[in-house]
Amino acid sequence: MCKNCKKPYYISTAIAYTSGKPHIGNTYEIVLADAIARYKREQGYDVYFQTGTDEHGQKIELKAQDAGVTPKEFVDNVAGEIKNIWDLMNTSYDKFIRTTDEYHEKQVQKIFKKLYEKGDIYKGHYEGLYCTPCESFWTPSQVVDGKCPDCGRPVQPAKEEAYFFRMSKYAQKLIDHINSHPEFIQPVSRKNEMMNNFLLPGLQDLCVSRTSFKWGIPVDFDPKHVTYVWLDALTNYITGIGYDCDGNHDEKFNKFWPADLHLIGKDIIRFHTIYWPIFLMALDLPLPKQVFGHPWLLQGDGKMSKSKGNVLYADTLVDFFGVDAVRYFVLHEMPFENDGVISWELMVERMNSDLANILGNLVNRTVSMANKYFGGVVENKNVCEDVDDDLKAAVLEAVKKADEKMEKLRVADAITEIFNIFRRSNKYIDETTPWTLAKDEEKKDRLATVLYNLTEAITIGASLLSSFMPETSEKILAQLNTEKRTLEAMDQFGLYPNGNKVTEKPEILFARMDVKEVLEKVEAMKAEEAKAAGEEENAQEESVVDVEKKPEITYDDFAKLQFQIGQIVKCEEVPKSKKLLCSQVKIGSETRQIISGIKAWYKPDQMVGKKVMVVTNLKPAKLAGMLSEGMILCAEDDEGNLALMTPEKDIKPGSEVC
Repeated sequence: MCKNCKKPYYISTAIAYTSGKPHIGNTYEIVLADAIARYKREQGYDVYFQTGTDEHGQKIELKAQDAGVTPKEFVDNVAGEIKNIWDLMNTSYDKFIRTTDEYHEKQVQKIFKKLYEKGDIYKGHYEGLYCTPCESFWTPSQVVDGKCPDCGRPVQPAKEEAYFFRMSKYAQKLIDHINSHPEFIQPVSRKNEMMNNFLLPGLQDLCVSRTSFKWGIPVDFDPKHVTYVWLDALTNYITGIGYDCDGNHDEKFNKFWPADLHLIGKDIIRFHTIYWPIFLMALDLPLPKQVFGHPWLLQGDGKMSKSKGNVLYADTLVDFFGVDAVRYFVLHEMPFENDGVISWELMVERMNSDLANILGNLVNRTVSMANKYFGGVVENKNVCEDVDDDLKAAVLEAVKKADEKMEKLRVADAITEIFNIFRRSNKYIDETTPWTLAKDEEKKDRLATVLYNLTEAITIGASLLSSFMPETSEKILAQLNTEKRTLEAMDQFGLYPNGNKVTEKPEILFARMDVKEVLEKVEAMKAEEAKAAGEEENAQEESVVDVEKKPEITYDDFAKLQFQIGQIVKCEEVPKSKKLLCSQVKIGSETRQIISGIKAWYKPDQMVGKKVMVVTNLKPAKLAGMLSEGMILCAEDDEGNLALMTPEKDIKPGSEVC
């Protein structure tokens, strides 16, 4: 590589599924990727940042039917909405790929054919269990209480002709790669999960085509089949940069592949660290250098879902707080491995304490004092004291630490280091008391030096902040009347132009907010939304769900089942299970233990006291090593959301449902 050439760096997000508007948890990923991409550019890399939308599959086909539009019309609308939110959040992607792009579809067909001709894909029949929301197949041993182990929703029996990929052919090669490249899957906990739960027990062949729906990329040599979602979606990472199955690659592919970083949610790490590497091995392509499975951003009452009514959207939050405040929050509040939490109250707290007080107040005070005492001119008179050296050391150390954190993708920790610059600067004001120095004419040069040091510290902090809060960084540097400092030049203190003049009228960067007023506005907003939703529902035919009909049974068959009302007297999570709750249910004079896969929808304390419908004459069975003596009945909508079946009126436990 030539001396002056920039080293390429390719970063991608998972492509967003076009089933609906992305909530703030989905938006977190694109903002996180943007912060990393911007920082890599600051480090001097030639960055290519790709994102986009995943637009095929049975779920899309069904949603389009419900909406009364074609699948293409449906995904065009949702993809446009997703792109608008990515743009609203000021993300600097280079490519927004759609899996309905003609080039992508043609390459997927070529890839499928190439792998078939190579013998890696073969034709067979699939019979097993299928989760429509996740578009995943499962064996009976993998499901938990009849539910998908990934999302907790019910699975349906499926039987159809399908093409399969020989996963086991490449399994040992992938195991060897993971063992010899410890950086490949991050964080390490995700690596251990993939090895122990999937690779080491042995891989089953993967279904890579479907015939039960049409909305997908047809297999060109067998058109009744469409390419199954993962072989379609995952290949976007190479088709988006010009991979050609015939070898006539675009120059971007030759330059940027293998990817430096696939940034994805922890829930799809299996597909990216097992299926995707094996597909690449079959295509004789190098593997991405790193796959990072980031945690989730949760509402205070758990994972966001429409059924819970706890979904927050980026555009709504931006209306309240502004783009950079929302960027700051989602980046700062997410731990490296564990899930983060978002709430209106926490947003207001961060707005007031971090953005208004620590950052905004510091900039405003510094610019105002420069204007008040020196007509806006900032000059270093070099009248120094020990406290100055301490400030300079703290600022330069924070730069080094932030850089070290970013190398390890610890973005939240890097932001903390940047804000340590602002915290230390505020402390420096308290230590030097410029207002006191201003009263003594003999200390005028000392006062000038103090204000110069403050301005320089803020310049460095604001320049570092540009990857995370780009608009705020620009505003601060504009008020200081200076250019953004390069990362290379942040190893020294004192480069702010001597005698430079700051703005005469400092702008308030972040205004303090009253949490009570914000919550009142939120409630008013929710009321308006509920009213609008109610009016829409009244104006339209009530939404319904059609399910696959089961074979008819006789009355005698039905009479064999016994349904009773039970009252939940105790409920707790099943140890080491992500899906199961264990309830003690009072039914008449007895209390039974029932295991249910409803943890994603109900917390244990929400269950206690509820009266529910129970199937009471099921043969007891063991689930997760615990005895279950019946089944609590739930209703499920077309999005897989569950609701307990409860009696309309108060009725005694044990009453028979007839």
